[in-house]
Amino acid sequence: MTENTLKRIKQYLDFKGIKVSAFEREVGMSNGSFASQLKHDKTIGVDKLENILSKYPDVNSDWLLKGTGNMLNFDVLSENPELYEKLEKIQKLDIPVYDIKTTGEIIDLFGDNQEQMPVSYIRIPKISKCDGALYVTGDSMYPLLKGGDIVVYKKINNLENNIIWGEMYLIYVKNDDNDFFFIRFLKQSERESYVQFVSQNPDYQTVEFPIKSIKVLALIKASVRINTQI
Repeated sequence: MTENTLKRIKQYLDFKGIKVSAFEREVGMSNGSFASQLKHDKTIGVDKLENILSKYPDVNSDWLLKGTGNMLNFDVLSENPELYEKLEKIQKLDIPVYDIKTTGEIIDLFGDNQEQMPVSYIRIPKISKCDGALYVTGDSMYPLLKGGDIVVYKKINNLENNIIWGEMYLIYVKNDDNDFFFIRFLKQSERESYVQFVSQNPDYQTVEFPIKSIKVLALIKASVRINTQI
């Protein structure tokens, strides 16, 4: 199991107000072992997961293991509408993080089917509604962004009327049967119906594409950088 399962366990404990030490005793873990596993991104054994689901039957196993669905089982939520409302408010703050490596995965993520599954969730205080977050690859926006950073985005609809010039965007372009995926600043072009894609890194030249070639556009609202794993 991945470290994401450990983070979801901690999220459940925080939601229920259960102390980590009490949780460790309940599921047969040694004192401080869960906190150590969480801190160092370790894994948790199948036997411990089975014990957790046995001791805490209100936990949704799909959510715990895969991050899908609600944190709590449906029967628990249906019997406790106040608990459901509390959970809804908390989960709305969680931003799904996707690990996208190909343009095909971009199409899956932003298409009607939205087939991509998040690899994790993050929460950023005082940020307005977002649709998701992606890991940055490459150095075209360095030093503002570097590989491994996380960018948080909001998808833009009706893009011709909603582009804010000078802002940074995630952009999927299909032009002359070629697919491109960029993180760039958008600026107006002198050519009608064209857009300039501008990098932060001076080693990357500015390029232009027709507005109609932009198939996906998402405004980058925030970025997160992890400087150390210690």
